Amino acid sequence: MPAHTDLPEVIAALHSDLAEWMGSNAPPKVFDRFANALHDQFSAVTTVGQVVDRDTLLAGVWSARDTQPGLDIEITDITELAHSGTIVTVRFTATNQLGEIRTRRLVTGILIVADHGYLWHSLHETATPAAE
Repeated sequence: MPAHTDLPEVIAALHSDLAEWMGSNAPPKVFDRFANALHDQFSAVTTVGQVVDRDTLLAGVWSARDTQPGLDIEITDITELAHSGTIVTVRFTATNQLGEIRTRRLVTGILIVADHGYLWHSLHETATPAAE
């Protein structure tokens, strides 16, 4: 089965929308793109070990609009770990840059191949030391 070569763009697009939403007075369509990329049964494990469902995550993201002006999220080290049928598992590094502050997460995600692209089904984030 061939690799999903469009995954880097899919991963970058989700995080670009998140950074734009949290880092500016973005229009609601940015939030809508982010929300529409998440499967109805989406869940995430945060860096502090909290499991959040789709509605909880989206409520938090909605309220975070323009709370971190200038936020940038860089995605690197994308690896497709496995895929079977319509399920793809990826791992990547997400580095948030806000002014001089850098935070880094190692992220594992499960995506579902859908008619119109991909839907994020699950994310698991682990905080890692920021690269110098």
